[in-house]
Amino acid sequence: MDQHVTIEIFGHPFTFKADQDISKAKEVAAYLEEEVGKVERQLSAESVSISKRAILILAALNIANEYYDLKQNQAVLLEMMAQKTTGLLDSLDTVAS
Repeated sequence: MDQHVTIEIFGHPFTFKADQDISKAKEVAAYLEEEVGKVERQLSAESVSISKRAILILAALNIANEYYDLKQNQAVLLEMMAQKTTGLLDSLDTVAS
């Protein structure tokens, strides 16, 4: 069942449909709001004047970078697990022989 989630960014509400888990959608929305706030605070502390669109783009780039790092780390972990599994299976085959 589709449910709606509303977030507020720069004083403007944005409503979107959550196809499945509403609590997960709210967590994702809260994470986005948090990342936008971080960028805005950082630029404000540095006295940098930048458009709201640029703040959103920088927040999106931060999130994309974090996702990319996690994806790479997952690939490394999966490769390590595959190697260890192969080693364990080889050891078991040797003992069983």
